[in-house]
Amino acid sequence: MTTPFYTLGIESSCDETAVAILRGERELVANLIYSQAQMHARYGGVVPEVASRDHLRKLPYLMRDALVEAKIDTTDLSLVAATYGPGLVGPLLVGLSYGKGMAFGLNVPFIGVNHLEGHIFAQRLCSSEVIPPFMALIVSGGHTSLVDVASYGEYHLVGMTVDDAAGEALDKVGKMLGIGYPAGAEIDRLASQGNPTAINFPRPMSGSPGFDFSFAGLKTSVLYYLREHPREKREDVAASFLASVVSVLAKKAIDATRRYHRKNLVVVGGVAANAHLRERMHADGNARDIDVTFPAVEYCTDNAAMIAAAGAYHHLVLEESHPLSLGPQASLSL
Repeated sequence: MTTPFYTLGIESSCDETAVAILRGERELVANLIYSQAQMHARYGGVVPEVASRDHLRKLPYLMRDALVEAKIDTTDLSLVAATYGPGLVGPLLVGLSYGKGMAFGLNVPFIGVNHLEGHIFAQRLCSSEVIPPFMALIVSGGHTSLVDVASYGEYHLVGMTVDDAAGEALDKVGKMLGIGYPAGAEIDRLASQGNPTAINFPRPMSGSPGFDFSFAGLKTSVLYYLREHPREKREDVAASFLASVVSVLAKKAIDATRRYHRKNLVVVGGVAANAHLRERMHADGNARDIDVTFPAVEYCTDNAAMIAAAGAYHHLVLEESHPLSLGPQASLSL
């Protein structure tokens, strides 16, 4: 009887402390996430030092609970995978150090996982039908990127934001509207009650060549509009702003998928949970004969399941492992 291969995944790149255990390449047996969002809400955004201390406090307990949920012991673990970038260096250091310590203590291999690649593997966890090559849109609070996935482990950056990420713009506009951090879900809800054509906000870079994004100017447009129209319905502002963001994301992503002759477009990251984005991307994909897929909503935001999946693939399929001298890389790219 073959001994099961268990991968421990650890994610701590921002304000979610997450631990997951994966059996083989796809079977998730534990997936725990502790969100610090309420803690950071009073500051209107993530405070790195506060986040780091809370990761340090929560990780051992999540580790214990994950082992109980998976019904295994630490000695059953075969591999440890932890995010080493990109992200906030303090939070990264906590999870990475914990993961390396576990690997050393258990004498098992260690894999450092690129957080962005982890998001791509979130889709692999949810579906075995979409296989490379495909185009991936990674859209979250810290990142907005278009990546051509030739194969798992082989990536080509097609376009990225030149300033604010889409999720960052959502949070900043949410603050203007009096919405607490994080604002994405509440803007999505408000937009459902508003008129998306009420205000003609710009579609930044939608007509420019290439596949880069820009959302800082759109955010500024909302700021100036609210100064001139302080009594405008929040629902209409949210709907019109979100319509602009979704329009730009959908157009760039669909155009890039066609330019690179891909039939599949995978949309991942925290903003991929947005209902308006999902509806628009599916509609535009159907119109252009492109299959657009999203992970389950629970795998869109930061989680350790995707880190474990990426780590397991790199070790089991690509036969890789990393030295315990690997350090955090806050600005790591694919």
